[in-house]
Order: sequence, then C-alpha cells, then structure tokens
Amino acid sequence: MFTRLLAAGALAALALTPVAAKDAPAAPPAEAPRTYAPVDFDKSHDPENILLLDLSNGQRVAIRLMPDWAPNHVERIKTLTRAGFYDGVIFHRVIEGFMAQSGDPTGTGRGGSELPDLKAEFNPMPHLRGTISMAHAASDDSANSQFFIMFYPRFSLDRKYTNFGRVIDGMDAVDAIARGEPPASPTVIVQASIAADGKPQKFAAPSAASAEITADMLSAPPSN
Repeated sequence: MFTRLLAAGALAALALTPVAAKDAPAAPPAEAPRTYAPVDFDKSHDPENILLLDLSNGQRVAIRLMPDWAPNHVERIKTLTRAGFYDGVIFHRVIEGFMAQSGDPTGTGRGGSELPDLKAEFNPMPHLRGTISMAHAASDDSANSQFFIMFYPRFSLDRKYTNFGRVIDGMDAVDAIARGEPPASPTVIVQASIAADGKPQKFAAPSAASAEITADMLSAPPSN
C-alpha cells in the first residue's frame, strides 16, 4: 500500500513539472547599442564625402559628410551639389551666436529643390560648433535642400534636426559669414563641390567698385 502511494505521488509530481519549459526557445540576446562613426578631420581621406563651399568672402570651407549618420541626407546634398544647385545661393538667415542657414535658391527661406522632401534621419550626434544639419518646416519629414552650420553648440536641436556632418577646415570662413535675416550684404556660395571631383576654388567676380584702376583713369582730362 505504502509503495503504491509513493508511486502515485511520484506520478503527480511529474504531472506538475513544467516539462514544456525546457523546450521553449531561448530569449534572443540583447541588441548591441548602435554606434556611430567618428568625424575624420583629415581632408586627404575619403574625398567623396567632403563638401567644399567656396564663399564670396574669398575662403573655402571643407565639411565632412557622414553617410553613417544620415545616408539619405548626405546623398541629397551630394546630388544637389553636383547639379550646381547651390552655386550662387546666399546665406539668407544668419544669427549671431547660433547658426548660418543657406540652401534656398530664392533667398527667402521658403524655397527648395524640385526633389521630394526627405524623411527625417534624426540621430544622437550632438549639434556642436561646426555641425552641419538639415533645416525643415513644421513637419519632421520636410527637409529638402536647406541646411545650417552651427557657430556654437545648441544641444536642444539634437534629435529634432538631422545632423549629417561637421566642418573640418575653414571654420574661420564660416565665422565671417555676414549676419542678418536676411543680411544687408549676404555671403554667397560661389561654388559648392565634392572634393573627389577636384574642382579648383572659385572666387567671386570683382564688383564694379573694386575694378582695376588703370593709369588712363588717373590722367587729367585734356584741356580745351
């Protein structure tokens, strides 16, 4: 009798054992945190991802584009640059201590290219001095052609605007961009190019006021 009770108890224990648990699939391993490539400040590296801006102040700015951070935005900038879209475009909104904005061929801040707007590619990369980021309207997914370059850090913009690169040379030229909304005498992008294309720096044409003075101009008019 006692043996039968033990056997019954053993069977009951087996019935309560969660046998199925050992066959359940293991939980997937936790995803490794996303890492972002650092900015390479060496201009000799990867010229396909260096944007050059020749400004009307006579200086050239080199910007490292970061496809690892925002591949679609970088591709858009390169496409428009190679199409000559930015040549002759002004910096139409330049706020002291904040940023310089360009990329609108109308110069009003309301224009863009004929290409479709881009979906946001927000990332955790901070808006530092020299950051280049994409401007957009009320919708996060309305970036098109306009961009801005930071004079000073502004971390409140992080994850609200798509950060896609950093100035790696010529920040003094950015600092020299004329201020105003719009500036009375705006700084112009004389030529935008991709470093891999090997375009030489282009300078603004001299104004009439600064045209060369010749000896004939200084001669007194003939007397009658």
